Amino acid sequence: MALWRGKDKNRELERLAAMAGEASAEAAVSLEHAQTVADDPDAELVMPDVMPDALTEVEPEPLDVTAELAESVDVESTEEAAEKGKAAAAAAKKLAADEPGPAEPVTPDLTAAAFFDVDNTMMMGASMFHFARGLAARKYFTTSDLAGFAWQQVKFRVGGREGDVGSPREQALSFVAGRSVDELNQVSEEIYDELMADKIWSGTKALAQMHLDMGQRVWLVTATPVELANMIARRLGLTGALGTVAEQADGIYTGRLVGDLLHGRAKAHAVRALAAKEGLNLKRCTAYSDSMNDVPMLSVVGAAVAINPDTGLRDVARQRQWEIRDWRTGRKAAKIGVPSVLGAGAVAGAVAAGLAYRKR
Repeated sequence: MALWRGKDKNRELERLAAMAGEASAEAAVSLEHAQTVADDPDAELVMPDVMPDALTEVEPEPLDVTAELAESVDVESTEEAAEKGKAAAAAAKKLAADEPGPAEPVTPDLTAAAFFDVDNTMMMGASMFHFARGLAARKYFTTSDLAGFAWQQVKFRVGGREGDVGSPREQALSFVAGRSVDELNQVSEEIYDELMADKIWSGTKALAQMHLDMGQRVWLVTATPVELANMIARRLGLTGALGTVAEQADGIYTGRLVGDLLHGRAKAHAVRALAAKEGLNLKRCTAYSDSMNDVPMLSVVGAAVAINPDTGLRDVARQRQWEIRDWRTGRKAAKIGVPSVLGAGAVAGAVAAGLAYRKR
């Protein structure tokens, strides 16, 4: 009986993961389209034809220079004017040679794309924790709740892996229950500037830009709520994001999820679903992550890259001959020193926020 219950549970988890992936892909496409329209509202408008008669040029009238004004002007000799003209032409030619020309237009590569995990791959630490700190500072929840987030962040950084991914993110989604989507979108912009912008790994951002320069689209793939993930993608100049879809009713968050968190197998489902919608050839796509939890996503694409990998992913990457890139300085410092310092900073930040909250 226990075996059958285990199989039933696995089937249910897989069903929820597939639902989360499909919902995330649907949301990513919708948000990308909405952003395109917002950036260029006239993109679909057809301009009326202009009749040739309307384009007739008007001959400018000659300037009427009086003799009195002409006499007051110090007229140069022909030779002096010619010399100055030659010098100006030479200077202009040199400036034109030194000035870089317009960038060559990028030819879109519509069947290839790149997918980037966020936490500890694109950004130092957990995006959801940074978001929670920002919400706590705005009195969305209590300091004891934030302390729980801080502890999760310490475990995440010291252990080098996400650990119990469900707990902190589910708490964060419950905190936004009853809040409007527009309100959270505005708040997330502010929190990004305050707490996230300076935590982007420059090396990972450069990799994303490399794909964009090749004409490929680039999506973030994260358990973070899709609206927050999409905002981060937009601020980084990326195509869009796949993220956890929080249920909405009339523009208000209910606090429930559509399917499950976009984590583990759900990310793989989301990537497959997006590929089907966008006509991508997954064999020509690349995925990047730091976590053993993302092996399902890394396995569905043609090229996988481990960024700042945890121990489990490092082992898998070596076995499968995946590329490994580590922006941290030294393995010992990366595994023990740096995460511990950042974790301690997270606790300090939580304590500081708590004190500020009590004073208010």
